[in-house]
Amino acid sequence: MGAPSHRLRFLAGLALGAALGAWLARGFLADARRDVAGAREERKAVVALQALVSLLDRAGADGDAARRVATAWQASTPGVARARLALGLQLEVSTAPEDAGGRAAPRRLAREEKPLYDRAQRIAAAVRSNRDAQEAPRPEIEVEPLSGRRLSLAAPVEVGGAPAGVLEIETAPLAPAPAPGWWPFLLALAAPLAAFGLLALLAGERRAVLAVAASACLAASLLLLYRHVVGVAGSDRRAAAAEVAERVRRQAALAGELGAARGWAPPAAPGDWDADAYRKPRGELAADGSPVAARVDGAVAALRGTLWRSLLASGALALALLLLAGLGAFHRAGRTLRRNRQAYLYIAPAILGMLVLVFYPFTYGITLSFTDSNIYNTSKPLSEIWIGLRNYAEILRDLSFARRTDAGFVFNYLNFYWTLLFTVAWTVTNVAIGVSTGLFLALVLNTRGLALRPVYRVLFILPWAMPTYICALIWKGMFHQQFGVINQVLQMFGAAPVSWFDHPFTSYLAALTTNAWLSFPFMMVVSLGALQSIPADLYEAARVDGASRWQQFRAITLPSLRPALVPAVILSVVWTFNQFNVIYLVTAGDPGGATEILITQAYKFAFERYRYGYAAAYSTVIFGILLVYGVLQNRYSKATEA
Repeated sequence: MGAPSHRLRFLAGLALGAALGAWLARGFLADARRDVAGAREERKAVVALQALVSLLDRAGADGDAARRVATAWQASTPGVARARLALGLQLEVSTAPEDAGGRAAPRRLAREEKPLYDRAQRIAAAVRSNRDAQEAPRPEIEVEPLSGRRLSLAAPVEVGGAPAGVLEIETAPLAPAPAPGWWPFLLALAAPLAAFGLLALLAGERRAVLAVAASACLAASLLLLYRHVVGVAGSDRRAAAAEVAERVRRQAALAGELGAARGWAPPAAPGDWDADAYRKPRGELAADGSPVAARVDGAVAALRGTLWRSLLASGALALALLLLAGLGAFHRAGRTLRRNRQAYLYIAPAILGMLVLVFYPFTYGITLSFTDSNIYNTSKPLSEIWIGLRNYAEILRDLSFARRTDAGFVFNYLNFYWTLLFTVAWTVTNVAIGVSTGLFLALVLNTRGLALRPVYRVLFILPWAMPTYICALIWKGMFHQQFGVINQVLQMFGAAPVSWFDHPFTSYLAALTTNAWLSFPFMMVVSLGALQSIPADLYEAARVDGASRWQQFRAITLPSLRPALVPAVILSVVWTFNQFNVIYLVTAGDPGGATEILITQAYKFAFERYRYGYAAAYSTVIFGILLVYGVLQNRYSKATEA
């Protein structure tokens, strides 16, 4: 079967790219409309909740007045199924149908109503914690999704300025988000195919012209589709703000009517009822509840910007798919798969395992590095916390890791470049010690007639055979200022005990000694294996020619060791550069982060400061450094060729 023509390949690639672009665009629009609708309904429910809290505050939060106000409010508020107010262990107000007769409020909470009491305690603790401002902010309004597209919301009710209870409301089933129509996406699929079909008749089989024509058709079609998607999402967001403003207006009018019958003044700032989880006004509504055009426009622009970034990324994927198919990459890959299908079948389980266990986490980590992911927004989609290259800019642009003062130089141990310099120094010294010590011991063990050679081999391999963390903890105990054996030996010779982890240099020496103990066996084993593969005839010929031992070492041993040592050195550099256990367990970065290396710093950003996106960017930079080193070392040494 002959190869398909260039026109057919580009037509197939264009169909695949347009289908992918349209499918992703429709998915992004559906997600955006669902998110906007969900946020709109949640905001409307919060407005109703805050309005009832305001009324109950004025009614004194307990007694018949509060129950009458709640009943009247419930009757005039569509979309809310029930409301319940708990003060301590007392159910003070309830509009739920099941709380009637013998279960009517006021009454003591039943055993099965403990979740309501727990919710009240949790929200009260959050209010007190936020006012003390000693910890990270905690939500004061809880929103919990229920089955049947309903929401359960709770907010604190305060008496005398202190949280006394919780008001809980449950919404009626929410309307589903509108689904995007199909015709714009079908048009985005059909239009570029028709346009390319006409252009292909003029271009013939010229591949470059066909590639430009197909790319132009796809780009034009997707850009028009993306404008439609962004426009629809922006309109939904603007309509959502208008609906929230309308809910505020109606609730303010209802509160005014209920309050006027009791001689209360109308609510002062109903626009503040549109609040976030911390009861802070969102700012999209003025105090009277009317929309603030500039803030609404800003929110719409933010949504459009997020969508544009996602859509352009999907467009790049669609264009790549078009070019791969049009230039024959898929055809060649399919031909290779057919020709070697049995071999690929054998390695399919390994490939699948690598995809799941290696490549997916690796790709997700790099994607996470372009976000502001942290402990407070882990539930949000990546598109909402996407910040582009900001993490990388924050890591790489700060060059001030040292400054001069009257007392000398002061170092910023948290600075990336300080940590990088220390990591490089740590890696170079450790690899140098490991390679030289391992090679020396290998030369000794390779000596003919050496007594007890098997015993020495076992003893020298023990540091490598023991678990790293056990060795690290043992060495940390040996460097203990008061009880460590090293200081005790120093005291035996009249020296003062050393506080090893209180000074950067001594702390570095402690970590260096530990890692040197752990690293030399690997280099010794590699060197010994390579030494034993060198033919003895070469040394005999060199001795006949009168070569000294040093000349034999330079002319025979080192060149013969090079193919084995260089890859081992590359591995040793990578392992030492990322030697997490020794630094974390022995020095823990003391003093003050002076002995942190890049990998431990990334760990602390992730699991102590909870900046997951920043830590992912830090880790990606580490990967990039090691990748560049490995490629350059392999290219210039050429030790792994042939």
